[in-house]
Amino acid sequence: MQIRPDVNGYMRELRAWLDETEDVPLEGMRDFFTARVGSYEAHMALWAKAYARMAELVPAECKTLLDLGCGTGLELDAIYARLPHLRVTGVDLCEAMLAQLARKHADKQPTLLCADYFAAELGEDAFDAAVSFETLHHFTQEKKRGLFAKIHRALHTGGVYIQADYIACCDEEETLLFEACARKRTRAGIALDAFVHFDTPLTLEHEMQALREAGFMRIEAVEAIEGATILRAWKE
Repeated sequence: MQIRPDVNGYMRELRAWLDETEDVPLEGMRDFFTARVGSYEAHMALWAKAYARMAELVPAECKTLLDLGCGTGLELDAIYARLPHLRVTGVDLCEAMLAQLARKHADKQPTLLCADYFAAELGEDAFDAAVSFETLHHFTQEKKRGLFAKIHRALHTGGVYIQADYIACCDEEETLLFEACARKRTRAGIALDAFVHFDTPLTLEHEMQALREAGFMRIEAVEAIEGATILRAWKE
């Protein structure tokens, strides 16, 4: 799958952007999204087709769904339209976004947890499907591997995990972004385990490796829509 049509041009632009923003401080994850809750849905409208495609990939027989980093529920807007009787559990760090989701879908009565999904109890053999949309591109391969293992345990046998997220076009992009984030953390004295809003996507190879090491043996790269690469992985 071709993540970027012009890798060389993209990398030139990325290196220039990193130079320009070298001294811009990091923002905490929860603070970042709380400050932008009013403009979040307009900003994310770019991915309307990706939300719709994710909804199409949720199996028609799905009854229970786990949504990680659910935000205001943009992916759920599309999923509920197709599967209105779905029982959903959503996890997100931002209380203000969860409140907006709860208002939008009050009739669906989703179970909403304001929590760190790396630490939250997701259960075992509890869900037919799990989804995440543009939420995991801030974390290391090791961190993702642990979360993917939790998702694997939380799914029924035969269940599916669907992810739409940024993917680094090459090893150089992955390395540059992790190094830039590390410099910013060091300069500001921010602990390694503190969640910050800075994009550090993995390459497709490393993303799929983390899924495999978590127990997902059957993994498919479906397509890329406006920079969001959709992956689908089954628990067998």
